Amino acid sequence: MDVSDGLPLPQRYWAMLTVTLAVTMAVLDGTIANVALPTIAVDVRATPADSVWVVNAYQLAVTISLLPLASLGENFGYRRVYKVGLAVFALGSLGCALSDALSTLILARILQGFGAAGIMSVNGALIRYIYPRDQLGRGIGLNALVVATSSALGPTVASAILSVAAWPWLFAVNVPIGIVAFTVALRSLPVNPRTVHPFDFASAGLSALTFGLLVIGVDGLGHGDGRWVQAGELAVAFVAGVLLVRRQLTLASPLLPVDLLRLPVFGLSIGTSVCSFAAQTLAFVSLPFYFHGVLGRDAVATGLLMTPWPLATAVIAPIAGRLADRHPSGLLCGIGLLVLSVGLATLAALPDHPETIDIVWRMTVCGIGFGFFQAPNSRTIISSAPRERSGGASGMLSTARLLGQTMGAAVVSLFFGLYPAHSSTLAVGTAAGMAAIAATVSFRRLRHQRRPI
Repeated sequence: MDVSDGLPLPQRYWAMLTVTLAVTMAVLDGTIANVALPTIAVDVRATPADSVWVVNAYQLAVTISLLPLASLGENFGYRRVYKVGLAVFALGSLGCALSDALSTLILARILQGFGAAGIMSVNGALIRYIYPRDQLGRGIGLNALVVATSSALGPTVASAILSVAAWPWLFAVNVPIGIVAFTVALRSLPVNPRTVHPFDFASAGLSALTFGLLVIGVDGLGHGDGRWVQAGELAVAFVAGVLLVRRQLTLASPLLPVDLLRLPVFGLSIGTSVCSFAAQTLAFVSLPFYFHGVLGRDAVATGLLMTPWPLATAVIAPIAGRLADRHPSGLLCGIGLLVLSVGLATLAALPDHPETIDIVWRMTVCGIGFGFFQAPNSRTIISSAPRERSGGASGMLSTARLLGQTMGAAVVSLFFGLYPAHSSTLAVGTAAGMAAIAATVSFRRLRHQRRPI
């Protein structure tokens, strides 16, 4: 079915069901394996350092393929890329579940990552065709709720599965869910108009080099690996990035959407996203170490103390999404990020022996602020692009999130190495500053944005 302004009911509900199922699996599998790494390392006879590639391989495959797959979506249809992504993700999940060696598990995780990228690269573009223009914020808000909840529940879901089954079931559960999502997708997802331009393999290769080596290099800096190797990786990433941008400037439909980044609202929204997700990751990575190592809370208590943030975000995101249909996102996001900055600052200023309620209300404030940012900002990134460039916008939405998260994790690792006694306080304080910078960038959009777009 070709749609110009959203799907009719109940097809819209079915389409969002398959989107929700697929995004939940893709986001969950970014973190679900972390809890099981020690067990996996023993079972496949790998060292702890080598077993980390079970996580890294997935993240790297997603990062390098997001923009190329978004471009393919504009050429061949978002629905088709989404369905292939679902099928590849389910196949990769089956491969992970059947793996009995580290090498095969890593290869299966790479395949799974490419499938997840197929899902996430065109996810926002599909939502733009599923919902009418005046209800787009609702769809983006629901998607933000799913992403926030899935990110937060990864360790919890992993622990629940591992309490009753072996680690291969962490991946095996995706297979039946993937089959259901694929079956629903066949009859419900919208068909979008396609652009006619050849796929740019040279740009895809340069994009993979740029983002892949950037992520590896920044991550290596955080872990204190060989400095000369990291410098080389970052240098190659920089050169590849320059060549990529120069090539994109000559193209009508560039793979790296420099045409969209020239739009003030789009460019500022991407900048807001990178800074905001960096702030969130700075807090999410450092706070568990503070709760457990400094305050002496056990693993269960630490998990519960982290819960108010994603819970508050899940409650606020749909509300913010609806507000974004009527009010400028620059204002909504700016206010939300200021609230996030205040919440992070109060966390950095916790007393030496805080009560549980002291932590809970601060985490809740952070979650409320982040919830007011996420849905309106995502809506603006998707809707500020021309409809035929929705794929590029959707790919940049996910790429900005991953880059912000990578930067945040690397900075936390640097603090752990340089200032171990005060690392968590420094990380959360830095996060407060990053959120304040993101708020400033967001407010700058108001001069270009007087109404929701």
